[in-house]
Amino acid sequence: MEISKALRQRIEAAVAEALAEDIGSGDVSAELIPPAAQGRGTVISRQTGVFCGRPWVEEVARQMNHAFELDWQVEDGADLKAGQTLFEGHGQARALLTAERTILNFVQLLSGTATRTQRFVKLLEGTGCQLLDTRKTLPGLRLAQKYAVRCGGGANHRLGLHDAYLIKENHIAAAGSIRAAVTQARQGPPGLMVEVEVESLSELAEAIAAGADTIMLDNFSIAETRLAVAATRGRARLEASGGVDESHIRAIAETGVDCISVGALTKDVSPLDLSMRFSQ
Repeated sequence: MEISKALRQRIEAAVAEALAEDIGSGDVSAELIPPAAQGRGTVISRQTGVFCGRPWVEEVARQMNHAFELDWQVEDGADLKAGQTLFEGHGQARALLTAERTILNFVQLLSGTATRTQRFVKLLEGTGCQLLDTRKTLPGLRLAQKYAVRCGGGANHRLGLHDAYLIKENHIAAAGSIRAAVTQARQGPPGLMVEVEVESLSELAEAIAAGADTIMLDNFSIAETRLAVAATRGRARLEASGGVDESHIRAIAETGVDCISVGALTKDVSPLDLSMRFSQ
């Protein structure tokens, strides 16, 4: 999976902060071990899932001054089985034990995000509908979780407030109308997608008439979504959103919408159960 320059910078910063908050003034427990002692830490998965987090592990090793080396058994995006070995670290025992929790925290969270995403993606198979994430991410880990979504087979919505217009209810109220907001957006930086969130079929008609590129159907019922697809007739890309879960995401996709955004991919994620086994 490609790592952008921006993501690389965030990885370096996130790892530095995570190590600093864990180590503090020093790892007093690790200091019980002789400095020259060597060891091996084997990280295994206790659950099935999707692996994600290799760049974060490698950055931990780098910031620990390469006191241990890594042997990899999986790549990001790989399917995992319970009991499977993911990677091993071998080298200074102190460094391995100091790095253990930081490594697991990143990999468990990101693998959990990728695993949850894959479950949703599989529910959409054969529909032609794309699964999108949202900005409902953990503060400071936006790019990390969006990377994990891609590892799970999903796609990214906008990264932030800067790379696309999303005209929501309050923007419409402040601008005066959907048309006024879209018109103003068209006068802004060229090339940015203009998306409008609508809450009714009448607002959908306004957004189509205003020339929105994408229209987000906010909390539409299945029946309303079908009517929206029929009314739009391909004149704008349709995104379904709001309260989407595994119980009805396929029914939404089968209405013919182009994409579905799901905040739960990153907001309600459960970390994958991983552990490190240490040996000398």
